Amino acid sequence: MPAAHRPGLRVDSAITIPESELTWRFSRSSGPGGQGVNTADSRVELAWDAARSTALSPFQRERLLARLGGRLVGGVLTITASEHRAQLRNREAARARLAAVVADALRPPSPSRRPTAPSRRAKERRLEAKKRRTDVKQLRRPPHD
Repeated sequence: MPAAHRPGLRVDSAITIPESELTWRFSRSSGPGGQGVNTADSRVELAWDAARSTALSPFQRERLLARLGGRLVGGVLTITASEHRAQLRNREAARARLAAVVADALRPPSPSRRPTAPSRRAKERRLEAKKRRTDVKQLRRPPHD
């Protein structure tokens, strides 16, 4: 994956993380791998320094650091992928996962819920349904002598 073919990691229509800001590490993956299990470095770690990234505006950086505070170590977000046997597929999985995590963290918060109270008619319907259910269960009981 030369940088010439990939200008960067596209997070959304407005944000693209430059390839120069992504750091890759490879190691041996646990699990099945066939004959090459002890020689192939198929596990991938993708690190991105979110605190110093040029791809984000100050507002976006602040929101990202606040939302991903527990996942960041020194402002660096690390994604690990080892679910595939091939390093190339793990690299693609790590890139996709990083883009999804960043996009989710930058998404604006959903509007807060306005508390509402049930209407008077809704309360009446609920009580009527409870009374009907009580009557049905009363009919199921054995006769009272």
